[in-house]
Amino acid sequence: MNAEDLKITDNEFLRQFEVSIDDELAAIEYAQQERKIFLTKLQMSEALREQGYLEPFIKAVLEEIKERNTRVMPTSPEIVKYMRKHKRRYKDLLPVGINI
Repeated sequence: MNAEDLKITDNEFLRQFEVSIDDELAAIEYAQQERKIFLTKLQMSEALREQGYLEPFIKAVLEEIKERNTRVMPTSPEIVKYMRKHKRRYKDLLPVGINI
């Protein structure tokens, strides 16, 4: 599964990025402050995680944020772990002075 294949939507009312996979909803909740977006909570069923959707979903959301030229503060453990794993690709998304 590629991140490019996932159709991410930004549900501004619920403040979460969403994707529907096999009639299941996965979401990353966020809080926006000035030019920063805090990724606070990831919700995805165990079945979707086992099918390998976790990393492509996180990647798709981070790429969406990158296009908006906004900084990211990951507070969800899964997202922190993903960003650590791909430090080079996403270090420019972190606010100045923040290391994960």
